[in-house]
Amino acid sequence: MQKIRDMADNRKIIHIDMDAFYASVEQRDYPGYRGKPVIVGGAPDKRGVVAACSYEAREFGIHSAMPSSRAAKLCPQAIFIKPRFVEYRRISEQIRGIFLEFTELVEPLSLDEAYLDVSSCDLHQGSATRIAQAIKAKIKTETDLTASAGVSYNKFLAKVASDLDKPDGLYVITPAEGEAFVSRLPIGQFFGVGKATEARMKALRVKTGADLKLLSLEQLRRRFGKTGDYFYHVARGIDRRVVSNRRERKSISSETTFMEDLSDVEVMLKKLQELAEETLRTLAQKELTAMTLTIKVKYADFQQVTRSRTLTEPLAEVAGIEPLLAELLAKTEAGRRRVRLLGVGVSNLHPATAVESAHQIALL
Repeated sequence: MQKIRDMADNRKIIHIDMDAFYASVEQRDYPGYRGKPVIVGGAPDKRGVVAACSYEAREFGIHSAMPSSRAAKLCPQAIFIKPRFVEYRRISEQIRGIFLEFTELVEPLSLDEAYLDVSSCDLHQGSATRIAQAIKAKIKTETDLTASAGVSYNKFLAKVASDLDKPDGLYVITPAEGEAFVSRLPIGQFFGVGKATEARMKALRVKTGADLKLLSLEQLRRRFGKTGDYFYHVARGIDRRVVSNRRERKSISSETTFMEDLSDVEVMLKKLQELAEETLRTLAQKELTAMTLTIKVKYADFQQVTRSRTLTEPLAEVAGIEPLLAELLAKTEAGRRRVRLLGVGVSNLHPATAVESAHQIALL
C-alpha cells in the first residue's frame, strides 16, 4: 500500500472542466444572451431535454438531463437554444490544442473536460498549479471562455477538485491533504457515485469518505462488484488509473425521443430496426464489429431499462437482427407501458480485421 502511495505522490494531474460550456459559447457569440438564463437543448413543447444551461439558469434549479418542459416551468423567462455541436466540437479541438502545448498526455472525457498528466512538464518550474493557471489564462485569451481546474496527484482527486471552485476556479489537493480530504467528502460528491449508488451507500450508513473507509474490501466487492476495489482505494486517497491519450471506444449507440409516447410494439420494432441500421453503419465506418447488442427503453414516466444479448458471432450487418430486437423488447414492459424513448447500442467491440484474421486461422 505504501509503495502504491509513493508512486502516486509523484504524479501531477490536472482536470480541466469548461464552465457551462455549451451555454457559455452561446452567450459569447450572442451578447444579448449574456446575464440571462440560457438553456441549450430541445424545445419545451417538443419532448426535449436540457443538454446544458448557464449559471443564471442553474439558480432556478435547472440542470442537464432535465426535461425541457420542467425547465420552462421553473424558469418561464429562460431562453431555449438548439445545440450547435459542430461549433462546440470546433472549439473543443481548439482547447485540446492548447492542452497539447503543455503535455502529450491528454485524456479527453467529453467535449468540455479532460485529464492532463503534467508530471514531466518543465514549464513554469514544473509547478502543476502554475501550469493550470497558464492553461486557464490561454483558454480565456484564445476562446474568451472560462475553465475550472482541479490539481492533484491522481485522477479522482483532480476531478473532484475541479468542481469545488466553479466558475473560473482552481483548487489544489496535495498528497499530504489527500486522504484527509476524502474522509470529509460527502459520498454524493465522489466521482462515479450517481443517485442510485448514493442511495445504496446511505443504506449502508455511508455518508462520507470516512464512513466508506470503515468498510472492508470484501464488503465493498460483495456490494458493488469490481467497483468495490475502486471505492476501497479512493477512500484512502489512492487512484492508480493513468492518464491515457489512447482511449479505445467501448460502445456505439443511437437513440431517439418521440414527439408522442408509443404503445404499438410493431411501431417500436420498426424504430429499433432503424436505430440498429444507424448504429451498425457507424460500426462499419469505424471498421469494428460487436459481440453485444443492447436496447434501451424509457417509459412515459421516465423510468429507464436496458436489455442485452451477447452473441457467439460478431454483429456486422442488419440482416438477421430483427429477431434479436424483438426478443429483447419482449423482455421489457413495452406495449403494456407507453414508451417515450428507444435506443440501440453495441459493445464488446473488436477491430474488423482481427475478426477476419480469427476466421482465417479457424479455416486453416
